[in-house]
Amino acid sequence: MIKIENVDVAGWEAAIRGMRNPMNSWQKSDSCISDVVTCFTCEHLSECPGKEWNTPFTNIGPNDHSLMMKLRNAGTDHRKFMRMIAVYLDITAPLYWWKEFDTYKVGTVANSCSTMHKIHEKEFTLEDFSCEPLLGGTNHYDERKVPYVPCAVGTHIAYSPIGILEYWIVPMLNYCRELYLKTKDKNYWWQMIQLLPSSYNQKRTVMLNYEVLANIYKSRKDHKLDEWREFCKWVETLPYSELIRGENDEPENI
Repeated sequence: MIKIENVDVAGWEAAIRGMRNPMNSWQKSDSCISDVVTCFTCEHLSECPGKEWNTPFTNIGPNDHSLMMKLRNAGTDHRKFMRMIAVYLDITAPLYWWKEFDTYKVGTVANSCSTMHKIHEKEFTLEDFSCEPLLGGTNHYDERKVPYVPCAVGTHIAYSPIGILEYWIVPMLNYCRELYLKTKDKNYWWQMIQLLPSSYNQKRTVMLNYEVLANIYKSRKDHKLDEWREFCKWVETLPYSELIRGENDEPENI
């Protein structure tokens, strides 16, 4: 499971201005980058594709878009402007996905909900985990292929993978949480920290840029993890995502 919220893309004006610095070609820029106030007083409002919007917008002109794509395709040394287009967003994803995301250190900033300080704040529930593929629930295709493990030797009670999470791990986490809240004994806190599965969902507020997203998209769009493929599908919805994907599409208004 991955959830993306509160997306904000910024920096277009500075990126375009900086992109034209090497050749002193600012006069060739034909993009309309405006805030709400100047938008509704602009002399070109009648033909502007963003006239219905009540938010700041950017309409990249053909000249600027063509130069952007040429620089983008020329390689990282030439497309420094992409590092100036910042993307802010909130991501909720399991720890096993964050472990791979943390590979991207350069050009990223993240503030996460603290597992260390806040793990005991609320009761654990099954909804706190990305466990959709776990067998034994309503999502499995063939009951005969679901592995079961007996809860004790000589008994007839057995648990599937989803059952182990729901009936063993989550109750134990909650039991240790209750003991920690009552006693403040750090030993019980350690039980929660070290038993916590990597499927536990964590929320982070993240800052990226278009250059980082281009690297991520190239490497992860066909990844084994569903979360990476979903993330890359979200990347395709960003304004002028052809700069990230490397496709020579027609520019879209944002």
